[in-house]
Amino acid sequence: MSRSVLITTGVVVCIALTIPLFGNPYLTTHATRILIYAIFAMSLDLLVGYCGLVSLGHAAFFGVAAYATALLSAKIGVSNILISLPLSTLTAALVALAIGLLTLRTGGIYFIMATLAFAQMLFFLVNDSAFFGGSDGILLLTRFSLGTPSLSASDPVVRYYLTVAAAFLTFVFLYFLVRSPFGRILQGIKSNERRMRALGYSIARYKLATFVIGGALAGLAGHLYVLLASLADPSILDWVHSAQVLMMVILGGMGTLVGPVIGAVLLIELIDQAAEFTEHWKLIVGVVVVVITLFGKGGLAGLWAAVAARLGLARSQP
Repeated sequence: MSRSVLITTGVVVCIALTIPLFGNPYLTTHATRILIYAIFAMSLDLLVGYCGLVSLGHAAFFGVAAYATALLSAKIGVSNILISLPLSTLTAALVALAIGLLTLRTGGIYFIMATLAFAQMLFFLVNDSAFFGGSDGILLLTRFSLGTPSLSASDPVVRYYLTVAAAFLTFVFLYFLVRSPFGRILQGIKSNERRMRALGYSIARYKLATFVIGGALAGLAGHLYVLLASLADPSILDWVHSAQVLMMVILGGMGTLVGPVIGAVLLIELIDQAAEFTEHWKLIVGVVVVVITLFGKGGLAGLWAAVAARLGLARSQP
């Protein structure tokens, strides 16, 4: 990592580690939710920002992992996340592989509609099936553990630090991935797919690999969500959920990694605060989104990069 990125990441991590020390359970839980959605947004940014794959069905992988975790707990009694985490993430990756093999045959608006269609199929499958709890979902009363009953992942502080670790590792993994030869090829595909194909690269394989990696990371977020909410319900599979996380990526700045994290913080805080202020909170959220979209080219991360360049600071952000 560059020195500026390393310093910024270190400061953010240090601040994050101190949040439980304030002794405010709500703050700890709220920060956990933001970090989960930061992971979710970064996973979608890999597709949208670096490979040019705009998906309206990304919540399918989040939801699949959440339901896999819930079913493992409710039906089999698996409460050890050292078992449920890899299994649920693998399930999300396999579903992403299956959907990717079918949808990546298309492109543009057809790809967007295909991913939307598959996500809605999964939504109606769980919503109309008693096995998945129907429209009520699956409520969990299990206390998840980290391999030993004395270390409970259901404890808010333990769960928070687990989420901090997951978010940090996700960021570091994606940071090096997008700067690797693989990542450079993805950016080349986004920029000029025909040229990359003419150079002999297997575009379909790179897109599929990206789709599966993004799906697996979304599954990681879905698993952590169940630990937080103790509930897996159909709403997390709905296309609105996918649109929400896509909005986080756009607001924060596509193709930056930092942008999706900023977007997750902004959108969650904006919705929560606006809902406290008025019942017409959607109007406030809509106005803010329109303003940032129109006047903040490249999202908030792009706006900061422009300001920093004018001030002679760091010229780019990860």
